[in-house]
Amino acid sequence: MRSVVVTGASTGIGRATVAALVRTGHHVWATVRRDLDARSLREQHGASVTPLIMDLEDDATVAAAGEQVRAAGPLHGLVNNAGAALTGPLEFLPLAVFRRQLDINLVGQLSVTQAMLPALHQAATRARSEGSRPPRIVMIGSIGGRIAGPMVGPYHASKFGIVGLSDSLRAELAPFGIGVVVIEPGSVATPIWERALRSANEVVAAMPPEARRYERQVRTSFADAERTAARGIPPERLAAVIVDALSGRNPRPRRLVGRDARIVGILTRLLPPRLIYRMTASREATGTPD
Repeated sequence: MRSVVVTGASTGIGRATVAALVRTGHHVWATVRRDLDARSLREQHGASVTPLIMDLEDDATVAAAGEQVRAAGPLHGLVNNAGAALTGPLEFLPLAVFRRQLDINLVGQLSVTQAMLPALHQAATRARSEGSRPPRIVMIGSIGGRIAGPMVGPYHASKFGIVGLSDSLRAELAPFGIGVVVIEPGSVATPIWERALRSANEVVAAMPPEARRYERQVRTSFADAERTAARGIPPERLAAVIVDALSGRNPRPRRLVGRDARIVGILTRLLPPRLIYRMTASREATGTPD
């Protein structure tokens, strides 16, 4: 039974990916932050899933998860899915918020990858000797890693960073037979945007009076996020793409998923940067603050 680690498995894309992998005969190491979510996964999938209590912001839990997986033998896949969306105007965004966004969505992805690579190398060695399918790392990026807009700067910075991180990992791991694939979905109907809105409200409430110049942009951004969550593709559709990236014969290094993602992919290839900047620039302002 081929084994795969899926991070952020409590809800949304991660939860759907765990279910899809179990249906295709995999054993899944599913990382969650709460015992309640671990029990839920065990009840749903039985012995096919081994929950791991892990927090991307806690290096000790990441290292412990890596040790447990390595002790169990070769690891055939890693899905770096866990993440967050933190928002707010960059002019007044607390640097602690920005650092936390990068710690979760970028530094955390490398931390997990480092912890799991010894087990992935085991699988790569076995694959070479047996002539079987090599192990792969799947990074969950976003169209937010191809085009950026207002009020979501921390999230965009992390997702642009994922592309660079993945490209370097792909180049470095190629000689050892470990593949790296970036999945770039558009809108997905998951709880991440609900959590992002709650986080944004807290950030904005703590900002100084001068931040009122961004009030309309913030409101528009919130409304856009709510529409995005409502019209997103179901996470099960993305999960099928992730399973294919792990087990397919020759998956593309970067894969756009969803109609909106494909449109953005075309626009960013064909349009000059100046025109893209005009399209994404906010037109809303409240004037000079007091």
